[in-house]
Amino acid sequence: MSTPGVLTFTQQAWEQVLAKVKRAVVYLDAACAESLHWGCGSSRLLEAVGNSACYLREFEPAAVGGGAEQPKAVFVLSCLLKGRTVETLRDIICRSHFQYCVVVTAVNHAVHLTANHVPPAAAAELEGQQPVFEQLEEKLCEWMGNMNYTAEVLHVPLLLACAAPHLALTPAFASLFPLLPQDVHILNRARSDKRRLGNLAEVDATTLTPELLLTIRCLVSGLSSLCEHLGVREECFAVGSLSRIIAADLANFAPAKNRRKTATGRASVVFVDRTLDLTGAVGHHGDNLVEKILSVLPQLPGHTNDVMVNMVELTALQAEEENQNMVAPGCLAQSNDPAAKALWEALLNTKHKEAVMEVRRHLVEAASRENLPIKMSMGRVTPGQLMSYIHLFKNNLKALGNHCGLLQLGLATVQTLKHPQTAKWDNFLAFERLLLQSIGESTMSVVLNQLLPMIKPSNQRTNDDYSPEELLVLLIYIYSVSGEFSVDKDLGEGEEKVKKALAQVFCEESELSPLLQKITGCDSSINLTFRKSRSAVDELFTSLRDIAGARNLMKQFKSVYVPGNHTHQASYKPLLKQVVEEIFNPERPDPVDIEHMSSGLTDLLKTGFSMFMKVSRPHPSDHPLLILFVVGGVTVSEAKMIKDLVPSLKPGTQGLPEAQEPQNSNPSCVGGVEGRLAISSLFPSSDEGGEWKRRWLRSLPRGRGSVGEGGRSGCSSHLSPTPRLTATLSGGRPTPAPEWKEPFKHTRILLLLSPTRHLYRRLRSRGE
Repeated sequence: MSTPGVLTFTQQAWEQVLAKVKRAVVYLDAACAESLHWGCGSSRLLEAVGNSACYLREFEPAAVGGGAEQPKAVFVLSCLLKGRTVETLRDIICRSHFQYCVVVTAVNHAVHLTANHVPPAAAAELEGQQPVFEQLEEKLCEWMGNMNYTAEVLHVPLLLACAAPHLALTPAFASLFPLLPQDVHILNRARSDKRRLGNLAEVDATTLTPELLLTIRCLVSGLSSLCEHLGVREECFAVGSLSRIIAADLANFAPAKNRRKTATGRASVVFVDRTLDLTGAVGHHGDNLVEKILSVLPQLPGHTNDVMVNMVELTALQAEEENQNMVAPGCLAQSNDPAAKALWEALLNTKHKEAVMEVRRHLVEAASRENLPIKMSMGRVTPGQLMSYIHLFKNNLKALGNHCGLLQLGLATVQTLKHPQTAKWDNFLAFERLLLQSIGESTMSVVLNQLLPMIKPSNQRTNDDYSPEELLVLLIYIYSVSGEFSVDKDLGEGEEKVKKALAQVFCEESELSPLLQKITGCDSSINLTFRKSRSAVDELFTSLRDIAGARNLMKQFKSVYVPGNHTHQASYKPLLKQVVEEIFNPERPDPVDIEHMSSGLTDLLKTGFSMFMKVSRPHPSDHPLLILFVVGGVTVSEAKMIKDLVPSLKPGTQGLPEAQEPQNSNPSCVGGVEGRLAISSLFPSSDEGGEWKRRWLRSLPRGRGSVGEGGRSGCSSHLSPTPRLTATLSGGRPTPAPEWKEPFKHTRILLLLSPTRHLYRRLRSRGE
């Protein structure tokens, strides 16, 4: 059996789904489609379906139903089976001719009980039973028109979309974002009692809206399944208000009690709020090619972490705009191409210049293997040079098929290098560095005055000028890196000038971008008046003030700004870097801002005794496995920074990828930022004589498991035995966790979930 990790977690989950889809029409929602996209690819699903026709469809109310020749359907869903989801299921099934329906949900049955307002005490008595799933099975038979037809509802933990052995995403939680101070007012308006919340420190699970609380519980359910797969009992820590609530919910997640009793390993799970440092999310200091690709190429429809690559260059069509939609776009996820996956992982882990050279090397080697007439040239790698190598494959169908994944990554690189937005990257970086120097030497009003001349209406802007969206990025950068500042008359006047200029620019836009439509609430520039624009800008600056004060409740991580001196310029120190450095601090001081969340009376007693006895408090570095979860996303550059940082803080460590079967390896994603990559990296502390590597190779996977096709026939439930990871789905007792394998000894796994770029898109969505 392979060593447990995020890759095997995702692989085993999809194997359970694939075992159910033979000769079926398969409906997927967007989050599950993204998990499949990065995990094993749609081709693997179609292969499991076994039909020549394409029976893969999007789960939506308008989805095409199944015909008379399509008696079986499988619905793969990331959400609760409740409300609109159930209505959509009913609509699709009622207009179809299905006789066998399987519904797979990524949310376990315990959360469905919570969603149906079953008290915790009553839910505990139902352990081993699945009344919510059984009731839905009866409804499925009713909608199919015959109670003797077969229906099955089961839970499979499809939480992650794994972008690489050190990076994974949570696409189902792309919209989950930490709270800001202004959200306290929204929570107060929704409260029925008279007690009012004063600040974010007073927010707990009881004060959240039911919708947000259920979203958190769904996330906790998936993370608990991940811990079960890893065979660990977790200690939960948090940095930030929403992270504290999520960590506490995971620590006290009732269905995990039996799992924790049998776990042979230990892990620390650290949650961090993204809002504590938005500088890293919108800044341009990351020297990474993948980050630029994700920033400038258009988003792949329905995805949060992949882009569309224009493939027209590999066809006989002219490379004109009207032809771009005639050819299916390429993408970054190449789950079934080992060479492309190797290049993708290299791009994630190298700087921009080295990454471009790596793309050239892979293209040259591929062309050489196909005996294509390649002309070598030394020196600087240019987009034209890369395109000349790509064109060699154009008229060779066999070579094109053999290296399709590699060519997609090559074209993504070329299109990014030639994109006009890439040329502005250095301009952004230069201005951000100038802002860093100004923040230390001037007041906030002076800094805003530097931005004022750059705010220009569309009829006065050149290609080198900043668009309204780019100005918002710079404003978020300024307010986030500055942190708390004093409010005076000069600042009020400076903000007023910027507000007026921005409002006027919004009004004079000939066409509103999707972001401006969301901010202003107008779908057309014709409907946007100055009054509406000014109101939207006022709300925007309220959010900016909240961003600046996001670290006010912090004591140790209060600043990400490092002032300059006679020898060094002012700089930005990422909060994630500060957190990781504190975790690996060799002196192991008691964490100040990294809060430990107690999981019961025993933990509370330990914490209490530590206050007056020589008992060490729980520390994130206590256990051999560390899971770092950034609530709101992480950029590719931040993921690389952490991956490189850990070995430097713990000398002698190595970064080794997780062992996996080549045909099942997951290329993986970020989320997620919008929930948008997860990192799973193994850092063995030593490997004397290569013994660790030999043990690692012996632990490589040897085969796959499968799940039978049990279901509901008539009114009785016949769930076939399921693998260890989903023992609770069949109503049986959880089986013992896998033996804790030797490779995890003295090993740290760093897991970053959900990276995203352009976090400013959420400024208006937090209160929804």
